[in-house]
Amino acid sequence: MILDDLYRVILSRKNNPSEESYVSSLFGKGKDEILKKIGEEAVEVIIASKAADKKQLVHELADLWFHCMVLMPEHGLSHEDIFRELESRFGKKEAGHE
Repeated sequence: MILDDLYRVILSRKNNPSEESYVSSLFGKGKDEILKKIGEEAVEVIIASKAADKKQLVHELADLWFHCMVLMPEHGLSHEDIFRELESRFGKKEAGHE
């Protein structure tokens, strides 16, 4: 699953910083910078949605999800924690994350 692969890369950039890595640079600047990016991306999602631009909306939603995933390890979380929360809201125990 792409989210698993992406999360592994994010963790790798956090644990093994690289000067060439955008993700490493975000971690290096700290949580406030990550939160700033999430805020910027959320605004861009709103603008794309208001413009009814599906292609741009998909692009901005992907950016927002990505930056939220960068925030997760700052709190010891992963996308699996989010899946479990969503599953609990729908009364499912093991959805398989398809």
